[in-house]
Amino acid sequence: MTHRGRDRAAVVAALDSAGMILPTVNPPLADYRPAVRTPDTIYTAGQLPIVDGVLSAGTVGNGGMSTQQAAADAGRAALSAIAAAFGVAAETELLRPVKVTVFVAALPGFVELPLVADGASAVFGAAFDLPHARSAVGVAALPRGASVEVEAIFAVAGLG
Repeated sequence: MTHRGRDRAAVVAALDSAGMILPTVNPPLADYRPAVRTPDTIYTAGQLPIVDGVLSAGTVGNGGMSTQQAAADAGRAALSAIAAAFGVAAETELLRPVKVTVFVAALPGFVELPLVADGASAVFGAAFDLPHARSAVGVAALPRGASVEVEAIFAVAGLG
């Protein structure tokens, strides 16, 4: 049998066993939805590393935020992306991460973007135990000065 994804309860249990908690969906910062879906695909908006209403802001690289801190921020943003996706899915639907994009507010010369993105991939791996495609993109600035932004595309399947 192929592993087609996990439902919300299985993801919550997997995250719990990894010492992580699925957060509530962060409210949008502008005129958009945290996630939208077609019948078999969910697209999340870019999710920022916001915990308890506090945004982790800064730029990554020499003289700025460390790669390790940015990777932790990417993990927090990944948790928010998963929460946003389950916000538009039925409890019993199986979600499978297909593509993850991690944007990093990088100082000039910072090239360790994949190491930052690994923070998001680790969370998706813990939650779903499935591989995904990924891009890591360095940018000059992100909304509200965030250090990272994570967006994801999920395939959706029923239990049948």
